[in-house]
Amino acid sequence: MNRYFLAILLCAVCFLPMIINAQTTDLKTENVFLITLDGLRWQELFGGADDSLIHNSVFTKDTAALKKEFWHTDLQKRREILMPWFWNTMAKEGQIIGNRNYGNNAQVTNIHWFSYPGYNEILTGYTDPYIKSNDKINNPNITVLEWLNQKEALKGRVAAFGSWDVFPYIINRDRSGIPVNAGFEHATGDDLTWKEKYLNELQDQTPSPWNSVRLDVFTHQFALEYIQKKHPKLLYISYGETDDFAHDGRYDHYLHAARRTDKFIDDLWAYCQADPVYKNKTAFVITTDHGRGDIVKNEWTSHGKIYKGSNEIWMAVIGPDTPALGERKDKSRFFQNQLAKTVAAFFGYEYSNKEEVGEVLDGVIRR
Repeated sequence: MNRYFLAILLCAVCFLPMIINAQTTDLKTENVFLITLDGLRWQELFGGADDSLIHNSVFTKDTAALKKEFWHTDLQKRREILMPWFWNTMAKEGQIIGNRNYGNNAQVTNIHWFSYPGYNEILTGYTDPYIKSNDKINNPNITVLEWLNQKEALKGRVAAFGSWDVFPYIINRDRSGIPVNAGFEHATGDDLTWKEKYLNELQDQTPSPWNSVRLDVFTHQFALEYIQKKHPKLLYISYGETDDFAHDGRYDHYLHAARRTDKFIDDLWAYCQADPVYKNKTAFVITTDHGRGDIVKNEWTSHGKIYKGSNEIWMAVIGPDTPALGERKDKSRFFQNQLAKTVAAFFGYEYSNKEEVGEVLDGVIRR
């Protein structure tokens, strides 16, 4: 009897590494799109247009028209009006995290509560006390984009697109070698398509309301054309209009930007589901870099550590290996520093860095 027990034990020991490995590599996901919406509040994502802001003439030029377009007394319908893809697709096939009304909290761990520190935390999995401004300084930290680009299976298959012109520095394009198209940069290379050439010309001819951020339509179209041409396995896209229109104090433009970005993501998802390279093999990980003020309603335009609520964020995940839990209502806490390790986990890698990184988001990868 003891001999049989010993034989079973030896078999278990021999096969245990294979079992553990299967838990991390037996995934359907082969591609990941990491997407951020700069400064989009969780209040609008989960509640739609804010009643006290949509009717405030200080923040919109035509309150009656905005109310007709975005307002509904039913919260479920109101948020669906604002973000239809999120609530008709993501909420049914994926997971949305961060509705604090249910005690499902998501927040940053950095102490600054603005963009560069937030993007560093998203992309590296930890905070850096020396990153305390939005200055164009090359990030000394290695992002998960760069870390994965060093893996043989992903080398040369990683790219990034952003509306804000600081992203080449956040990702440290010079060191990482990752293609980054951001700000008002052109598509480059010897194999430009007619559309990329046209977008280069059109971008030069289109004025932006801001000096450092281009309109999101260019970020989106440059990224979409690159996807069709290069089929990257890991793509980072950062849309910026929600934050900049909020800083301008234009709640009407902020709402329209949120809905436009929702449609951009809808387009990306539809493309992936139609392309055999991506269909049923691609995960979308979506989040924001920071929250905004809310306790004092007039502070919705701002963020930073002096504005309460600016550390409150949200996250969403959809893909073939993500259980369709919809809107998460479990009383749990999630952190911005967990996103980098989650992205790597979808590729079957245990992400590590020079600092301690956040753990994989609980419940978003089926085991």
